[in-house]
Amino acid sequence: MRNLTLLTDLYQLTMMNGYVESGKADDIAVFDVFYRQMPNLDFAVVAGLEQAIDYIENLHFDDSDIAYLRSLNLFGEKFFDRIKDFHFTGDIYAMKEGEIAFPTEPILTVKAPLFEAQLIETALLNILNHQTLIATKSFKINQETAGDPVSEFGLRRAQGPDAGLYGARASIIGGCTSTSDVLAGKMFGLKIAGTHSHSWVMSFPSEIEAFEKYAELYPDACLLLVDTYDTLCSGVPNAIKVFDKLKANGHKPLGIRLDSGDLAYLSKKARVMLDNAGHTEARIFVSNDIDEHIVSTLKMQGAKINSWGIGTKLITAAPQPALGGVYKLAGIMKDGVLVPKIKVSDTQEKTTNPGFKTTYRIYSKSTGIALADLISLRSEHFDESSPLTIFHPTETWKKQTLTDYRMRDLTVKIYDNGKLVYDRPTLPEIVEFAKKCKQEFYPEYFRLINPHIFKVDLSAELHKLKSELLTASRK
Repeated sequence: MRNLTLLTDLYQLTMMNGYVESGKADDIAVFDVFYRQMPNLDFAVVAGLEQAIDYIENLHFDDSDIAYLRSLNLFGEKFFDRIKDFHFTGDIYAMKEGEIAFPTEPILTVKAPLFEAQLIETALLNILNHQTLIATKSFKINQETAGDPVSEFGLRRAQGPDAGLYGARASIIGGCTSTSDVLAGKMFGLKIAGTHSHSWVMSFPSEIEAFEKYAELYPDACLLLVDTYDTLCSGVPNAIKVFDKLKANGHKPLGIRLDSGDLAYLSKKARVMLDNAGHTEARIFVSNDIDEHIVSTLKMQGAKINSWGIGTKLITAAPQPALGGVYKLAGIMKDGVLVPKIKVSDTQEKTTNPGFKTTYRIYSKSTGIALADLISLRSEHFDESSPLTIFHPTETWKKQTLTDYRMRDLTVKIYDNGKLVYDRPTLPEIVEFAKKCKQEFYPEYFRLINPHIFKVDLSAELHKLKSELLTASRK
């Protein structure tokens, strides 16, 4: 487990030093991690909590860290006294990995001394922003393949080794079934998959010799890349010859891979050729700079594709460069009472929600389908036997009263006074939970074009508190 304690911005450390010098280091603060509304991010699939826990578990300043910080000549002795035996002592609440979150909802909440809470901001955002972004992209791609398996193929195009490794993990949470990344397979227990490259074919005197040798080496895992020279006139016919030999020897060919050209046209032509040759079970696997929009188009054109290998646009979440998650102060304890804090902005999206909060998902009791989310103060209690009126957070005249409903708190406690109290699930368990969460929504909320807007409201008490603080800020 790596020591990532110095994976932080300098200003976090200078603020920590300032808190010590001003006597505020032990003030208990509440911070929320959430993301703001952005293009292509009407919802997000939460990922990265496992690595966030690893980070918290290993928080400490070793001798080399302290020596380096001393060399900067920025910090006082009180600061160094506090970091010698540093460890996290606060509380953390979070949504579980695989949960579907919406803009402004606290994905993770920290309640801890300012000195500690300030330090962990940067690393938590780094971890959660990246994996949540990739898991969400994977979700969208897998939704469009309509059950066809998707393999994450992006390691070579990932923005660094960690992005490749943890992006592969996040892609599995989002719905992918395998990855080409061998180290990710080892680290996280993922299924790894792959074929061969054009260079394999080009290294032999002829395409048919390359195919024959590959089939000899991997008779029960023979998936041949057929577009090195001429897909329909050479690649597919040569693959069929090799498949005929494999079947005659009692083996079952996996299929062919297309990596260029008009994938709809080529897949349909190749399907006819394979079927006519008696290889109806041979799969057609495609790659070539694919994303969810290309998948959707190919499906509409009737492409005969069974499996997908998606690299660059998955591992980089193209065209969305970042999730945009933020870490904002929501309150500070004073004399045992939480004083709520709000960041006010002329931009509505940048005005925060104050207080120590959680988010409830509201379901129809009769259908089990999610109806809305309600961000509320943790001190609030709701009686599901009584009607519940929810309303739009800004256009408050838009109201709905629910009677046949149930509620679920989307967050669980991860740390209690610095002790890990969360039973960490396995990755297969996370994947199953993610599938369950997806099934709680009507598909209209996830469509690529003009998705239906899922309601995310503030409780009456939180709305009142926010309005009071906004009014007070303008006096």
